[in-house]
Amino acid sequence: MTQSSSPAPHTHTHAHTHAPSRLRIALAQANQAMGDLSANAEGMLAWRAQAAAEGADLIVFPELQLIGYPPEDLVLKPALVERAEAELVRLAEATGDGGPAMLIGTVIEAGGHLYNCVALLDGGAIAAVSQKRELPNYGTFDEKRLFTPGPLPDPVEFRGVKLGLPICEDIWLPFVTAHLRDRGAEILININGSPYEVAKDTRRRNGVCAARVHETGLPIIYLNRVGGQDELVFDGASFVMDAEGQIACRLPEWEEVLLVTEWQQGDGGQWLCLPAPVVEVQDHPADIYCAMLVGLRDYVERNHFPGVVLGLSGGIDSALSAAVAVDALGADRVWCVMMPSRFTSAESLEDAAECARLLGVRLDTIPIGAAVETFDAMLAPAFAGRTADLTEENIQSRIRGVTLMALSNKYGHMVLTTGNKSEMSVGYATLYGDMAGGYSVLKDAYKTTVFDLSEWRNTARPSFALGPDGAVMPQRVITKPPSAELREDQKDEDSLPPYSVLDPILYGLVEQEKSVDDLAAMGFDRDTVVRIERLLYVAEYKRRQSPPGVKLGGRNFGRDRRYPISNAFRTA
Repeated sequence: MTQSSSPAPHTHTHAHTHAPSRLRIALAQANQAMGDLSANAEGMLAWRAQAAAEGADLIVFPELQLIGYPPEDLVLKPALVERAEAELVRLAEATGDGGPAMLIGTVIEAGGHLYNCVALLDGGAIAAVSQKRELPNYGTFDEKRLFTPGPLPDPVEFRGVKLGLPICEDIWLPFVTAHLRDRGAEILININGSPYEVAKDTRRRNGVCAARVHETGLPIIYLNRVGGQDELVFDGASFVMDAEGQIACRLPEWEEVLLVTEWQQGDGGQWLCLPAPVVEVQDHPADIYCAMLVGLRDYVERNHFPGVVLGLSGGIDSALSAAVAVDALGADRVWCVMMPSRFTSAESLEDAAECARLLGVRLDTIPIGAAVETFDAMLAPAFAGRTADLTEENIQSRIRGVTLMALSNKYGHMVLTTGNKSEMSVGYATLYGDMAGGYSVLKDAYKTTVFDLSEWRNTARPSFALGPDGAVMPQRVITKPPSAELREDQKDEDSLPPYSVLDPILYGLVEQEKSVDDLAAMGFDRDTVVRIERLLYVAEYKRRQSPPGVKLGGRNFGRDRRYPISNAFRTA
């Protein structure tokens, strides 16, 4: 940042010295566009105009809203940092009109170090900057290699009110909020880029924020973003927790929304948030379904695909993937293709056609029999003396992958893969076959979760979905035994334990890092666990070549769980 526009290192007292008895704080639960600084800035100005029309004194935006979150190594580009600082100055100048001040998350370079910051823009200037101290470096987070931790931040004075501005991880530990309390903070405003995980919303409220309120005696504004960024998806669910630990207001999940909160100072000086809407959080598995919908929608939109194309086999995985795609993009942007072989049952053909009818999507049929015969003839000399085995099964899957990729190349639609986490865990997927594509909504969903989601979507629908009400697949798709249909009378359970057994074993091995002995002590058959652990480890090379997909739990493949490919360790 240029010397003339550099803010003070930690805080700067605003010119207003008389504290008001009321304050109107607008919460902008907003989406973002990674790296599109001018679009993000214009979006914030539009939100500010709306807040001004509603009489707000201050509008708050999520963590790193100006550049996007998580920026990964993009933030190491000096040109990005320079443009971010220029846009911040432009936004600051816009506040010279007497309208609402702005709290904006951004990156700032100072003394050769990068800081994750929140900046107070008011009166046409950058009035204060506060730096993030606690940098997460676990799971999906890698901030210690990108940013320098700031000092314990002091409160920022805004129109006579001392605001504590912890950034995201700063409230997951007690140190920053305790310091802010000791330095006289009156309201804590916590801006976040907190990705969705199953049950994480409960931990944020009942665990983290409730603990900080109890320790400090201060109310907290918890503001989170919404929208998808590659494999991560942000669920919003922003809220205000009063000094007694009660929820004073809560914003909806998944949707962009602006809410102006009314604050009033009591006789004892404590700030109170006046009653506001409290939106109930979603039940399970509706939250998972919405995460997949939002993740796919923003991935397709941000990467400028006209739509998606996927193989619709008549099975549950492709049926659910197609339903998510229609809900995310609309039926006119989803192209389904049935690619039957001689092993495809009449039942599968009927079920695929009925799925397409219920969803209102285009369904083309491209038989692969001729291609299979050609490959068999082409490879016959090389395969002479060898019996048919998994090789011939995989050729069918790879022909389907080539077919979908050809349609993608010709028309521009992104190939949506349909494999689930159970299959990806044990390698029950074909490299360069059904794994070929651009994105997967089921990548972090175990097969039992796929069943739950399909049952739920057949009776419910997200309020912001673009797909139809009512059932999206025949009930037979959910109840029939899963099969890849790559050989006569094939069933998944020919090669794998029942999913009701497999998935708990995988959950223990992957999510909980349990050993074979741990799981055997829980009652699982030891030989089965040994076999599944071996399959899990030897399939690592496949997973490294799989497309990105929505993160749903705490140990997704790729961002969370990073294992070596060449690995001789076993727990039994």
